[in-house]
Amino acid sequence: MLTVHKMHFSIFLLLWGWILSTECRTHRQGKEIHEVYKKGSRPQRQRREAHGEVHKQGSPILKRSPDITKSPLTKSEQLLRIDDHDFSMRPGFGGPAIPVGVDVQVESLDSISEVDMDFTMTLYLRHYWKDERLSFPSTNNQSMTFDGRLVKKIWVPDVFFVHSKRSFIHDTTTDNVMLRVQPDGKVLYSLRVTVTAMCNMDFSRFPLDTQTCSLEIESYAYTEDDLMLYWKNGNDSLKTDERISLSQFLIQEFHTTTKLAFYSSTGWYNRLYINFTLRRHIFFFLLQTYFPATLMVMLSWVSFWIDRRAVPARVPLGITTVLTMSTIITGVNASMPRVSYIKAVDIYLWVSFVFVFLSVLEYAAVNYLTTVQERKERKLRDKPACACSLPQPRAMMVDGSYNDGDVNELGHFMSHEDGDKQDRMMVQLALGSERGSARRKNQRYVSMRIDTHAIDKYSRIIFPGAYILFNLIYWSIFS
Repeated sequence: MLTVHKMHFSIFLLLWGWILSTECRTHRQGKEIHEVYKKGSRPQRQRREAHGEVHKQGSPILKRSPDITKSPLTKSEQLLRIDDHDFSMRPGFGGPAIPVGVDVQVESLDSISEVDMDFTMTLYLRHYWKDERLSFPSTNNQSMTFDGRLVKKIWVPDVFFVHSKRSFIHDTTTDNVMLRVQPDGKVLYSLRVTVTAMCNMDFSRFPLDTQTCSLEIESYAYTEDDLMLYWKNGNDSLKTDERISLSQFLIQEFHTTTKLAFYSSTGWYNRLYINFTLRRHIFFFLLQTYFPATLMVMLSWVSFWIDRRAVPARVPLGITTVLTMSTIITGVNASMPRVSYIKAVDIYLWVSFVFVFLSVLEYAAVNYLTTVQERKERKLRDKPACACSLPQPRAMMVDGSYNDGDVNELGHFMSHEDGDKQDRMMVQLALGSERGSARRKNQRYVSMRIDTHAIDKYSRIIFPGAYILFNLIYWSIFS
């Protein structure tokens, strides 16, 4: 029995050992298969790497240098060592003045206001200086460009616009500010600005005037001992857009100048000037002011050709021209500042107004003299005459012929053969009845001679001649 049990136990051990060896072999083979599947064979891996290199060479996007912003050790603040320096002080603090070059590109002249005496300009303002604190190591000597977020952490020139009323930096879609740093520390700082500044205009020759305005740039805190502002390339530092145009002005010239400004409390400062000259277009004012005023003056002369007895025609014509001239003067002054001196357009308009007003006074004089004449004629006509003192009338021929003596003795009016009234009207009364020398001594004549038409005749020549002379003098002086 023991022998049988020992045999059974030996068979059990053999079977158990075979099962364990089979499981170990199977597990080892599965692990090897898994590693082969995961890593792949070396020839296949080599083929995949070779294929990847070909793909990398064919794609230009993958040729770019690696993005240094992904590394925590290459941030711009760390690369420029911003935290290692105090940028509240200017570069080279305590030493000589730091030179800051400036150049400007004028994008547009937006408006010129005569009433407010200012102008609005949009420009690109660029500063150039060197700050060794911003130098950084570079293998390819390429600059780095930043936006306005880094500008707040470093030193930049504190320039401002002198005599400016309003100004702002454009912020659509972000702040229009650019900062470019070279490896040696040279800095370019550019910003897009719109500024409204004063312009002292002289309107003594308006609208035949030429105005010169200037935009002044200066450091607010640093005197010439700390900061030296200068035009980077002289007069070539100022560039303008060729498409700049204004409705009323012709831009004649842009140029730059540099001066020193003194303040009694702080000292001397460098000041840069952007000067530009504007000449006003005259054609608009010829159409809107000069031609209407001239036509109103000429219209007032029409009354000289209208019969003096046509009161309803001449009076409204004179009043209409006077009121129209007043409206023109008011409209011109409404668009101009209230200056205390006389402008060129004021001289022309007020002289034209005087001519129109004199034409009204001329008819008033004609009408008055006509009334006086008619009143005297009526008195003489109503006065009774002595029949004994008048000479006996002579017989006249039937055909109507007569001589001057007959007319003078009878006190009759003379008339032209063509039937037109004579401009000159004479009333003569002969007193006395004797002829010869005794009658010539004692005879008295009361004669009245009033020629009211002569005033209109002379006015037709004097008024146009005087106005033409005024225009010749005016345009020779102001043009």
